[in-house]
Amino acid sequence: MKLLRYGKNGAEKPGLLDGAGQLRDLSAHVDDITGKTLGDATLSKLSMLNPADLPLVDGEQRLGACVGNIGKFLCIGLNYSDHAAETGAKIPKHPILFLKANSAIIGPNDDVVMPRGSEQTDWEVELGVVIGKEAKYVRKENALDYVAGYCIVNDVSERHFQANLTGQWTKGKSCDTYGPIGPWLVTRDEIKDPQNLAMSCDVNGKRMQSGNTATMIFTVAEIIEHLSQLFTLHPGDLISTGTPPGVGLAIKPKPVFLKKGDVMSLNIESLGNQRQKVNQDA
Repeated sequence: MKLLRYGKNGAEKPGLLDGAGQLRDLSAHVDDITGKTLGDATLSKLSMLNPADLPLVDGEQRLGACVGNIGKFLCIGLNYSDHAAETGAKIPKHPILFLKANSAIIGPNDDVVMPRGSEQTDWEVELGVVIGKEAKYVRKENALDYVAGYCIVNDVSERHFQANLTGQWTKGKSCDTYGPIGPWLVTRDEIKDPQNLAMSCDVNGKRMQSGNTATMIFTVAEIIEHLSQLFTLHPGDLISTGTPPGVGLAIKPKPVFLKKGDVMSLNIESLGNQRQKVNQDA
């Protein structure tokens, strides 16, 4: 299934994308797409619905983040061998973890608004993993059983804030609007192998990132295992699993960063597309 949330910001309704690419309303069956409705039992009931029997939503609709009321927004840094190579970073021994503020979350096609003073905002297409049931001391052999589904995340990053404002990466990762999520949550039964998904990011129509989740240093299962040894993962928690090569920071001989009016287009195989226009706070 492809689950989504549509409508005005803060008043999104639950929906489903049918096989013909049409939006269907799920309001009669769930209140929202959140951790409370992402357990196996609820997903099984939803999977038995006939999409053709669900109300068709007419007209162009804004899409919100495909999961509402996200718990922890967890991000893994330097998790692609080819991305680590382009930045000159050493391969980490364990997954590098940082947090992204939930106030960064926006819909997949909402504007990204750079904060005042930002001159080094960068793009990062990433595979998002949404937890569907409580995970504690999980082993990698069955870690994917705890996944509700997968989505696209744009881990937009302000590199100066990230590297030069003293402190953790979180400062450069958590600006308002720096966390587009969606367009939909694809349930895990539709993604047979999360370690073989092509992914890309274009800026103003030019291909900047091109990669595959096959080059992850730590697989989705290994990430879930590692994190669940440290703390409990709860339904509705989101893990953004790192980015492939092609970020603006690594462009030679001079880095390239986003500016007002730029357009980012992101794609991950089987997970859909995102598109954000870049704006800037006055």
